[in-house]
Amino acid sequence: MSGRTRVERFRIRRSSVPEARHHVEKTLIAWKLGLLVEPATLIASELATNVVVHTKGIAEFFELGLRRRDGVLLIEVTDSYQWGMPERVEEPGGEATGGRGLVIVEALAEKWGVRPRSPGKTVWAQLPIETAVLGE
Repeated sequence: MSGRTRVERFRIRRSSVPEARHHVEKTLIAWKLGLLVEPATLIASELATNVVVHTKGIAEFFELGLRRRDGVLLIEVTDSYQWGMPERVEEPGGEATGGRGLVIVEALAEKWGVRPRSPGKTVWAQLPIETAVLGE
């Protein structure tokens, strides 16, 4: 099974974050990638939360894409916010109550990055599939 893609659109609101997690879990179980459910849902949750926190009032929707190709699972979150391109992880202060989303993404993902779109950006993270395939 070489390539699969599943893209879902969500409203930019807090209730969309658990909906996005459920989308990832349901899709990965259907794709027989159960061992990736935990890291992938956490990554998707952090990226979706960043959209909700940083773009609220600027756009109405974001997209969450899951792509299975060439031995990797690619998790992509796309929004139309043109500013605030995350390019590097910055450690939050010890007393900070937020700001750890990309720290978590970087710790879990094999690679991550951001690419501009017109308008907006896509933040992506990649997980290896080789050891996660069950039942194939």
